[in-house]
Amino acid sequence: MSGAAGGIAVSGGAAAAAAIIQAVKASGVVVRVEPEAFLALLRRQDKPLVVTSAATFFQRKHQYLTPYRGLAFHTKSAEPLSLPGGCEIIRSARIWVPG
Repeated sequence: MSGAAGGIAVSGGAAAAAAIIQAVKASGVVVRVEPEAFLALLRRQDKPLVVTSAATFFQRKHQYLTPYRGLAFHTKSAEPLSLPGGCEIIRSARIWVPG
């Protein structure tokens, strides 16, 4: 993640994250993919929106979530992913997806 991609303000980020969560609740569809497939999906988009959650003591994986064509795609990675330029990034304390 370079400085050009950057993050957005907390209030705007919270609103966008809430919109993604509402969309997921409404559709109930979260697609889990491997990190390589997630990155390939992001490269298909001009300005992808990505919600990220960094690893913590209890959760040792970085998590990523992005909407695409009405579905929400989720991945986990032991190391941070190198997201493509142009991503709108929302940093979240936590991402929860249905088990």
